[in-house]
Amino acid sequence: MHQLNADLHCHSTVSDGTLTPEQLAQRARDNGVALWALTDHDETGGQHRAAAAARDAGVDYLSGVEISVSFAGQTIHIVGLGIDPDDAALQTGLADTRDGRARRARAMADSLAAVGITGALEGAQALAGNPGMVTRTHFARWMVSTGVCRDTHEVFRRYLVRGKPGYVPQQWATLHSAVGWIHGAGGIAVIAHPGRYKYNATEERALFEEFKHHGGRGVEVLTASHDAGDVARYSAIAKQHGLLASRGSDFHSPGESRVELGALPTLPAGLMPVWVELQSRIVRA
Repeated sequence: MHQLNADLHCHSTVSDGTLTPEQLAQRARDNGVALWALTDHDETGGQHRAAAAARDAGVDYLSGVEISVSFAGQTIHIVGLGIDPDDAALQTGLADTRDGRARRARAMADSLAAVGITGALEGAQALAGNPGMVTRTHFARWMVSTGVCRDTHEVFRRYLVRGKPGYVPQQWATLHSAVGWIHGAGGIAVIAHPGRYKYNATEERALFEEFKHHGGRGVEVLTASHDAGDVARYSAIAKQHGLLASRGSDFHSPGESRVELGALPTLPAGLMPVWVELQSRIVRA
């Protein structure tokens, strides 16, 4: 089971990816992915399309979502795997979160306009497959397309991050709520890319302890932003807290993503893969 090429974290045009669910399913097949999950930000609108496309492509599928959460002064992400995408409580919670995204996008555009970068909201919306799901990534792509920055990496060095123009803090869902929505929808909650968060040791320990207290079950050990040290660290933390291990590229776009869909190494030995406990939720090809 450790050798399974499972990619359980990626994004489509329904949130901030550049490929449709159907194109991602084909890419997963072409790259040898055996088990795939689409995990758009705060949105499950692509789930039925993704499941059908995966089945047609001969790829097993797990439904998913990535929920934005505020914890200890930072935004973190919780992936839900094996969810019922039509669960009423989950949909209500995600709708409230998306409303917050729309307000934040307007404030980001105002902040950029204050330093002479005008038209950002309209530009970002034009690049979004789902205009109601404008994210920092859409702003970044627009800023590259208009020549403000050379690439999205430069955007996130100079803008849209704490202390820079375009940064707007946001109060997202609570950890308790996000894990509860996922659990209530029949899924397993996973801490996404923990190596990205700027917590000290005490804060990180609090995150994992509170996550597990609320019913969280897994952690992404392998993901694009984790180096070998991160993989070793979160493998140890998974064992310490009795958490399931997940694997996902966080793929957004062929031209932007650090790791290709399905191109991560296998999970380290000694961990329990999250998909072992989700067998009954897998849509078989």
